[in-house]
Amino acid sequence: MRYLIVPFIIYILAKTEGVLSQDEISKERSPEFWRKNAQDDLLIKLSKTLNLNKAKNIILFLGDGMSNPTITAARIFKGQNEGFNGERDSLSFEKFPTVGLSKTYCVDSQVADSACSATAYLTGVKSNYQTIGVSAEVKLNDCLASKVEKNQVDSIAVWAQNNGLSTGIVTTTTVTNASPAGTYSHTPNRGFESDVYIRALNQSLEDCEDIAKQLIFRDPGKSFNVILGGGRKNFLPNSTTNGNRLDNLDLIKHWEDSKLNWKRSKIMSKKARTKYVTDRESLLNVDFRRTDYLLGLFNRGHLDYHLDSKSRQPTLKEMTEAAIKVLQKNNKGYFLFVEGGLIDKAHHVNMAYKALDETLEFSKAVQKAVDLTQENDTLIVVTADHAHVMSMAGYSDRGNPITGIAGQVSNIDKLPYMTLSYANGPSAGQHSNRGLRDDLRNVDNIGEKDFQYPSLVPLQYESHGGDDVTVFARGPWAHLFSGVIEQNNIPHFMAFAGCLGNGLTMCSNDYK
Repeated sequence: MRYLIVPFIIYILAKTEGVLSQDEISKERSPEFWRKNAQDDLLIKLSKTLNLNKAKNIILFLGDGMSNPTITAARIFKGQNEGFNGERDSLSFEKFPTVGLSKTYCVDSQVADSACSATAYLTGVKSNYQTIGVSAEVKLNDCLASKVEKNQVDSIAVWAQNNGLSTGIVTTTTVTNASPAGTYSHTPNRGFESDVYIRALNQSLEDCEDIAKQLIFRDPGKSFNVILGGGRKNFLPNSTTNGNRLDNLDLIKHWEDSKLNWKRSKIMSKKARTKYVTDRESLLNVDFRRTDYLLGLFNRGHLDYHLDSKSRQPTLKEMTEAAIKVLQKNNKGYFLFVEGGLIDKAHHVNMAYKALDETLEFSKAVQKAVDLTQENDTLIVVTADHAHVMSMAGYSDRGNPITGIAGQVSNIDKLPYMTLSYANGPSAGQHSNRGLRDDLRNVDNIGEKDFQYPSLVPLQYESHGGDDVTVFARGPWAHLFSGVIEQNNIPHFMAFAGCLGNGLTMCSNDYK
């Protein structure tokens, strides 16, 4: 019965800490309060002028699975954790001047996965479900078709490197996972992160090169200045404690050895300075001024959830700061891809509390990038690859804990229900018996980080949602990202602002 006590304490604390103070209630009852708020926001918008500068730097932040309900719930979660009125709080990127919506479907699927969506928002071409860096001519597992050059599509990372920019990827998942792989890989199956997975499907290693190997041996991956995330197992032979590779390759050693003879730049004869790190302390102690290439693999697989990491691994904010400090030494600028990948992983197991916490970590990373850059020359775009099926429902009073029970009981079975719940997932049936819902007031772990929120349809893993996702933009040509756009427009718009690629850019004679 512990649940009956904890939420009551939280609710009282929320009231005493100002979430719903009497002063706040009094202000909100006045029409003038809302009129003044609206006029203040109007003046802020009117003071903004279009930024038509060239984007020297471009940072794309990707909240994997960061649906609109996730953003709303995380905003409230943040405010309530800080003792404020959560509904009127904001995540860092919600303050960006431009907001739009992105259509996320694949060529062959109404609901996207992270592979086809990564191909869209990084290469500018829509593709098939579970394929990366290839056109829709390539079907799932068609290795031969993926080798055909005309079927391979390059990402904005390639366009940036062709213009002399530095490049990097940062993620809380494996660096070979679908989203970061979209910057450098061409594969008919997102699961081919290591050769062991290609062999498991009896595919030819000559026809299909695994994603980790592409990152280390092929451009643009081998030329990335920064690679930070998880997935150490995909780079080491299975003869080692942490490895799973069957080809006996040590890709980490190859990365280190390959940089020994690299020059720092085309005009400098000095050798490139490299650093490989495996834990948070080592990353924080890197001398970024004297590091040209930085590789950090902080776990065998995905990084731990922020709530479980116990400071062994760097935060997304810390990795973002490290990446920018390495990349910003290039006077020509840089392109950086940053993914908060564990939002998605938490949703897939119906753990909304962890998904919201990971969203807050993502917001902190965006704010760090804002703090380290200038709006006049750095375009920052924040978006998601796809939605999830978490919903926010009920008619709770203001200040009701967002991770708790909704404010009303069902008028059918007279039992309470959660504010947050899922359309499907592994928790289906967990909170019911023979079709009758359990009384959640008797559940003792609600509000804890590992609580699995109720879902309707039983699935091994909760599915993605097909709804549009939000795009937030700040910096040069940010206004291009307004309205409802196709997801594959995103890299084309970024390239226009930074004068990259072969399409129309602000530097093109055709545009001028």
